[in-house]
Amino acid sequence: MRARSFFISTLKEAPADADIVSQQLMIRAGMIKKIAAGVYTYMPMGLRSIRKIENIIREEMDRAGAIELLLPMVQPAELWQESGRWEKYGPELLRFKDRHARDFVIQPTSEEVITDFARQEIHSWRQLPVNFYQIQTKFRDERRPRFGVMRGREFSMKDAYSFDRDQEGALKSYDKMYEAYQRIFTRLGLTFRAVAADTGSIGGDRSHEFQVIADTGEDLIAYCPDSDFAANIELASAFSVIEKRAEPTQAMQKVPTPGREKCEDVVELLGVELTRSMKSVILAADRVNEKGEPLPAQIIMILLRADHDLNEVKAGHLPELKEGFRFATDSEIQTAFGSKPGYLGPVGISEDIVVYADSTAANMSDFICGANEEGFHIMGVNWGRDLPEPKVADLRNVVEGDASPDGKGTIKLQRGIEVGHVFYLGTKYSEALNATFLDENGKPKVLEMGCYGIGVTRLLGAAIEQGHDEQGIIWPESIAPFSTVICPMNYGKSELVRETADKLYEDLKAAGVDVILDDRDMRPGVMFAEWELIGVPHCIVVGERGLKTGEVEYKYRRNVKEKQMVKLENIVSKIVQG
Repeated sequence: MRARSFFISTLKEAPADADIVSQQLMIRAGMIKKIAAGVYTYMPMGLRSIRKIENIIREEMDRAGAIELLLPMVQPAELWQESGRWEKYGPELLRFKDRHARDFVIQPTSEEVITDFARQEIHSWRQLPVNFYQIQTKFRDERRPRFGVMRGREFSMKDAYSFDRDQEGALKSYDKMYEAYQRIFTRLGLTFRAVAADTGSIGGDRSHEFQVIADTGEDLIAYCPDSDFAANIELASAFSVIEKRAEPTQAMQKVPTPGREKCEDVVELLGVELTRSMKSVILAADRVNEKGEPLPAQIIMILLRADHDLNEVKAGHLPELKEGFRFATDSEIQTAFGSKPGYLGPVGISEDIVVYADSTAANMSDFICGANEEGFHIMGVNWGRDLPEPKVADLRNVVEGDASPDGKGTIKLQRGIEVGHVFYLGTKYSEALNATFLDENGKPKVLEMGCYGIGVTRLLGAAIEQGHDEQGIIWPESIAPFSTVICPMNYGKSELVRETADKLYEDLKAAGVDVILDDRDMRPGVMFAEWELIGVPHCIVVGERGLKTGEVEYKYRRNVKEKQMVKLENIVSKIVQG
């Protein structure tokens, strides 16, 4: 490719609404252009990287035995109603009507459509196992699209769906995709970690996320340096940090704490450690009667040691909350407890309120909690003596230093960006849509399913968040828009430079190098700054001074300040061999 015949559109400054580094650099490097909130045009430079990502994905999916197809982006509402997700998915599902007033959605994912396809096309056990995949545009109507391609509304995704005869076969398909994903992200040149994860709105029973390690990641990963344990913090088990509950040593007493609503302020006033204090989180589960009429919400009190934080995903697995929950309103709290937030506690509350204590909170003794009266707390509270024993569950986020769930060390935390997700679905969708096949005995059986996603366009942002400096993007070579750029000095004026650059360009192309020749005859400083911004891994500078000794200048993007003079006859092999 010659720069004159390509479209390069860079900016000196990023727009003011560009929030994070990847968004800023993608816009400045001319890779994306915003057309609406969370919706982008992928410019020629960005599309080259996308196509390289897609090619790697296709090669590894094909290697794993998956078969490519293309499902419709527009899907009929009937399928989503049949699965039950028409009501449950939420406002991120973009619904619309056609001219005949029929309901449709723009796909955020394709479990329903692929299951419908399977129930029509898979009839016999002889057709199994089979795995179909696609690379297709998706749309999720994010309430707050932000961070460029990291949380856009329209995006490109690879999703795959496996179908098996039984659970044993489905788990083998899952493992095969897990291994394929390991190969994909390794080939993409990313530092990543596979972690156990919650299944979220997709559902299912087994799940792993593939996280690109980056300080700016939205997800928090818990891992053990001494073992293979790694999990999203949403799923990481948190054991009690108190081995055994101590016997009471204090009498319960109500103490004034005027204006002290936060646990930190309360313990400061009382002169005790924060670990002596219990905090209350009040959740509400909306209910309806048999006629569908709203009832007062079920109020659930979650108790945590004050230095711990609620894990909302874990809370969502409680029986009272598994159909959905929200944080209780101030009005609901006032009605249930007779006090404003900041002074709440489990002592003397109504039996209608369900109380859960995290495992650490359940082992506390002589603790401090709110008195359910503004301006007062209670000291010396003990389970069993002063209030009933609570229901106990793992409800908190792990923290660094917690025991690893596998018993092989302690937990550390790092941030990551989710770029892939594999799920074992079981029969969640096949049962709902009655997707069956005939087994060896001619009897109908429900298909076992798995699903496997990779955020193709999101990978661009993740790669940049992991690789950048003050000059711009630092791409892994496998997905850079070009692997090599030739920067000739005075291309339009020097016949020697022009002839050398042109020949070098042809030689690199012949060797299979994805090279671009910058024949725009720009000022050197501007030219170098632009290609450093774009992030092309290898830069060859052709100038008359170097050519006098038969040399060209070579720069590697990861260390642009280090320049090497390389013999002209050796530069092609240097680029090819790395």
